[in-house]
Amino acid sequence: MFIALGIGFAVQATQYTMGTAARMGPGYFPFWLGIVLSLMGALVLLTSLAKTAAETTVSRFDFRILLLVIGSVLVYAFALRFLGLYISIFLLVIISSLASHEFNWKVAVANGLFLVTFSYVAFIRGLGLIFPLWPSFLGN
Repeated sequence: MFIALGIGFAVQATQYTMGTAARMGPGYFPFWLGIVLSLMGALVLLTSLAKTAAETTVSRFDFRILLLVIGSVLVYAFALRFLGLYISIFLLVIISSLASHEFNWKVAVANGLFLVTFSYVAFIRGLGLIFPLWPSFLGN
């Protein structure tokens, strides 16, 4: 599956301008992401065929986990405009972390704070994207 998706993304990305590493076009990132995904899929395939590979079983499907992960993305999508980037990302991390069988509040809060900081540095400062940072009712 990873190999097929990776190749599909890489092939589709060739329809866009590639550019160079210094001046990336719209097809550059999806192309290389597809290549890396395909390579990772090949690595997973090869290690699963090894004689030392452990046999695993798939447990019962847990719809609670699915709803928490998809729900967290929906909360983020609808909350971004009203609550701003900081609170929306923090909610995304906390809600999706509830899906883990090893949920820990301290880890979830630390991950949320890290992702908020990283998003600010990468997207706001680094790329100059414009997002509402704070809730709209605060007047920003």
